[in-house]
Amino acid sequence: MTIALGTIPFGTTVDEETSFAILDRFVEGGGTLVDTANNYPFWLSGATGDESEATIGRWLASRRNRDQVVVSTKCGGRPTVPGDLTLDSAEGLSARVIRDAAEGSLRRLGVDHIDVYWAHIEDRSVPLEESVGAFGDLVTSGKVREIGASNHATWRLERARSLAAAQGRTPYTHVQLRHSYLRPRPGVRLPEGGHVQVSEETLDYVRSEPGLTLWVYSSLLSGAYTSKPLPETYDHPGTARRLAVLDEVAGELGATRNQVVLAWLQAQGIVPIVGVSSLAQLEELLADVKLDDDLRARLDLPA
Repeated sequence: MTIALGTIPFGTTVDEETSFAILDRFVEGGGTLVDTANNYPFWLSGATGDESEATIGRWLASRRNRDQVVVSTKCGGRPTVPGDLTLDSAEGLSARVIRDAAEGSLRRLGVDHIDVYWAHIEDRSVPLEESVGAFGDLVTSGKVREIGASNHATWRLERARSLAAAQGRTPYTHVQLRHSYLRPRPGVRLPEGGHVQVSEETLDYVRSEPGLTLWVYSSLLSGAYTSKPLPETYDHPGTARRLAVLDEVAGELGATRNQVVLAWLQAQGIVPIVGVSSLAQLEELLADVKLDDDLRARLDLPA
């Protein structure tokens, strides 16, 4: 199983006791990847952005299982203005911010290193050379093991990786974007600020670059495969075709839509990030559903 547990609501809308129970069961079920950020969930009234990391840190300390968990966290998207519920005052990706943000995350998580450290959003006001250098310094110091770029355009990712190679520094080896089995209409602007959708160019680039791993958020469309309506941006003929095949395959496997979507993503070497708010939701996602070549081919319809 290669899924990452999304932890946005831990310590806020999901209380600490439930968060700990979910983390315990995730690890017990074979999960290792825990994904958070230094701003989750700043957009909730009364939240600061410390809550998710701090909750994970207390869990790690209480369970003493640091070596069993791959900790993934991010910098760049934390507001600098108290009470700002947008990305308008995001801290950005200057060298100073990257260094200071890493120290803050290490402190809240209670760890001596971050396994995967991400540039959460783009910051085109800072030269890429500066950001790449700062991330590289963190790897050299041992405070970070690997680095990634989230919500970056493919050309910016390629440029950053080329700059790292030219500087003899550690490149981004992970990329995190929005993606699922269903796709929004081509060219549509997503209503969620800061989200960047996987494109065919992204998929081609990742397939062509050994050592580059794609992680995807909104992999289950926030419940739209089951109980919630699909966003309007998914209203197009390709959605109906894909849902019909998805239901056929799920029926043949005795699986749920969610389980088949996760199996489809993992079959491509993609790491789905999945957020849950209860143990019951987690149990569904821990099921071991596999796709053979025939089922995979049937699912691979044009979007």
